[in-house]
Amino acid sequence: MNWALGLWIALQGLSLAGVLNYWRHLPRDRQEEAPGGVVVLLSVRDDWDGGPELIARLKAQTARFRLVIATSGACSAADALAAQEGDWVQLVRAGIAVDEGQKVHKLRAALRSLRPEDRYLLFVDADILPPTRLVGRLLFPLVRGKADIVTGYRMLLPDANPVAALVGAVEMQLATLPRAASATMPWGGAMALTRDVAQRLDLDAALAGRLSDDMAIGLAGWRAKLRLRPVRDLLVASPLEARGAMSFGVRQYRHIRTNSPGMWAVACAVVGAQAVGWVWALGWGGWSAVAMGYAAAVGRALARRQIIAGVAEPNQTKAAQRSLWWDVLAPFAVCWAHWGMQLVAACSSRIRWGGFEYWVTRGKVVRMERVE
Repeated sequence: MNWALGLWIALQGLSLAGVLNYWRHLPRDRQEEAPGGVVVLLSVRDDWDGGPELIARLKAQTARFRLVIATSGACSAADALAAQEGDWVQLVRAGIAVDEGQKVHKLRAALRSLRPEDRYLLFVDADILPPTRLVGRLLFPLVRGKADIVTGYRMLLPDANPVAALVGAVEMQLATLPRAASATMPWGGAMALTRDVAQRLDLDAALAGRLSDDMAIGLAGWRAKLRLRPVRDLLVASPLEARGAMSFGVRQYRHIRTNSPGMWAVACAVVGAQAVGWVWALGWGGWSAVAMGYAAAVGRALARRQIIAGVAEPNQTKAAQRSLWWDVLAPFAVCWAHWGMQLVAACSSRIRWGGFEYWVTRGKVVRMERVE
């Protein structure tokens, strides 16, 4: 029992130290760059509503850029925006894919539309609420030669439903992991690289046939031994509704499982240790083990509260902090839900995403069907 308690204490200490490490390395001097030749690539569905808040936030960026919106076909909102905004917005129609993810298909079409003067490529998702510093912060490491691929990460804003908050708590575990260039995978919701790096990776070929854009780019970057750098203060707000929240979590891990089984196995082992540890603590560890688990959980929640306060806009803080209550009241439930998503992700290679059902093998689409 003593050795088990010691192992449990060490595990809790390491998890708390990881979050504290993230908080400690949160940049205070958030430098930006605003070079010329910047293009932002945005893939949208054909039923996109025009994203008025997203567009307003992109217009408010401190760095200037050209926006390329990639659609499958006819998107009335994108057409209207391109007509209204003139040279700032370029519209690309990719058509329907037959052997790759629809988002990847649209991004490849956007890449083929680049102009000779486009030197910096930024990728953003349609469901984010970017801070005004997003573009400038992503560009800073590239312009200064400190990185080859730069990335932020999502910060979910769950609605008031407990299920959404639980998924938010799971995602917060990932968002506040210590970041290092050797262990960073880019997130396609806020990612940047130079045109030279894109050519070095042969980005069009690297994406061809793939379902996940960021996994394909990240793995290609790892193989090429590029410097992948996270910007820790770019935890970018992304609203989350309870409906489909669990499926969202499973889908993220299914992307990982189908692209890199080794990465999935490592993540599953780490989370599984916590999940099994909580079973032991609640069943056989006694009050000391439970108290230690809760003490570490409260410490992590307090550190994450400070991280959120340091990166979120004031009107986003309350929603972002909803997930922290799960850490305080039932940290074991967060671990079990997290591990459950990982295990369910391994049960199938089918991914439903963006109106299509995909069958994926080794990260490549082998079959796809449109769904309602």
